[in-house]
Amino acid sequence: MMKSTHNSPILVTGAAGAIGRNLTAMLLAKGHKVRALVRREVERADTLRGLGAEVVQGDLTELASMHRAIEGCARIYFGMSVSAVYLEATVNTGAVAGHHGVEAFVNMSQMTVTQMSITETTESPQHKLYWLAEQALSWSGLPVVTVRPTVFLEGFFLLLAAASVRDADELALPLGAGKTSPVSSVDVARAVAAILDDPAPHIGHIYDLTGPESADLDYYAGCLLRGARPDNPLSRRANFRVERKTSAGRPVGACRPPPPR
Repeated sequence: MMKSTHNSPILVTGAAGAIGRNLTAMLLAKGHKVRALVRREVERADTLRGLGAEVVQGDLTELASMHRAIEGCARIYFGMSVSAVYLEATVNTGAVAGHHGVEAFVNMSQMTVTQMSITETTESPQHKLYWLAEQALSWSGLPVVTVRPTVFLEGFFLLLAAASVRDADELALPLGAGKTSPVSSVDVARAVAAILDDPAPHIGHIYDLTGPESADLDYYAGCLLRGARPDNPLSRRANFRVERKTSAGRPVGACRPPPPR
């Protein structure tokens, strides 16, 4: 049985991000101490302190930074935004975590890795780094729990789609004719918080996290139209359409979404 970490902090990396902030708040609400790692001292760091977290500044690729961050922590959440040094950061953090004998290492990966293997890969450099990072952690002997979410709802629609809806009455996303199942960062944080609260049953497991259903852009365009407020110009745009794009950004067709119900 794992020792309680209510007397030792849980390290949350990427604590200034959406998942990190929500996870920090959820762990604190469960009575855990949280050490929140941020890259820079920004306003969000003060928000984390206001929640009750211990905030430390550091770089996931720097050995000394990670010793300062991990020392005294028994459980770790490792998450990092898209970066060319993702693999280096994972290995560096994992090596230091092993040195300090952590009892749980929750690794935030990505759903696409589910389709990859030693003989099957992808054109995406970042997805390759996710896959290699998972391999390195599996070789490390660390008590790893892997979480693989699909695309994040907030980034998928609020960031990627907002400009095309606002400026061109189009839902233009690099999805082609495929389907996706966006998941909320809050739900992902909730799952990670449950794992870190009692990690023993989860060690060695991989969890794929998705939204409630998988659908194409026509479906999500319809959801946007039906969800628009009466005073929102979007609800009055008869010419609102879907423009499907490849990952390279090339249009591959367009169509109108189903009418509002």
